[in-house]
Amino acid sequence: MDSLWKTIREEVEHEARKEPQLTNFYHGAVLSHKSLEDALTFILASKLESTTVPAIAMRDVLEEAFENDPVISKHVRTDIKAVKDRDPACPGYSTPLLYFKGFHALQAYRAAHYFWSRERYQIALFLQSRISQTLQVDIHPGARIGCGILMDHATGVVIGETAVVEDNVSMLHGVTLGGTGKERGDRHPKVRRGVLIGVGATILGNIEIGQGAKIGAGSLVLKNIPPHCTAVGVPAEVVKGLRTGQAGLEMDHSIDIFHGDGI
Repeated sequence: MDSLWKTIREEVEHEARKEPQLTNFYHGAVLSHKSLEDALTFILASKLESTTVPAIAMRDVLEEAFENDPVISKHVRTDIKAVKDRDPACPGYSTPLLYFKGFHALQAYRAAHYFWSRERYQIALFLQSRISQTLQVDIHPGARIGCGILMDHATGVVIGETAVVEDNVSMLHGVTLGGTGKERGDRHPKVRRGVLIGVGATILGNIEIGQGAKIGAGSLVLKNIPPHCTAVGVPAEVVKGLRTGQAGLEMDHSIDIFHGDGI
């Protein structure tokens, strides 16, 4: 038993003793399963099932992806740890697994991406559609997303087909990584490591958000943002250089406008 799964089980056993009314829920979601992957595919299948694809069939689909791509399991664990480390509303490692739809949407996307990368486009798009309908998060299965990702609250997040999100990125609800509507081919943003994207920010086009940058809430970004800088406004402009650090790990959304000689 891996250490994270052991910790999750211990947390859930503790909560089950405190809340006996939820014993069946805790048992069905976690305690009856032999691994984190088993529990996660069960939880996701129960959320993504439909009248035409019941939970048992949906779970078969998800298990195929998880079993054949071991990278997914590694990313699942890194994502859980990222949520626990960065979200003050997350008291334990079991919390995102049981309750956080941003985490759920991201892991379901990973299954969809598995099928997309193997040219099984219809099943990938079906998963995307179910994720969007049930979790209000629309991630195209062709997007490339790293690990250590936090999608806090997550409602309304949209990530386009050719978008790239590297490791240790944090974003809040209402974020859009989209195209401008007039481009074809590679047309979506490239978000580098350690970026922090505030609530409702919109980033459009094949542009780059440099490593460790911070995008202020409600900003509209239409051009490249250098590494370790803060950009705010509509349209967004650089207002401060962070110099060092990874805004996506620090989770500091404050905007102190720079008044010095430059970045």
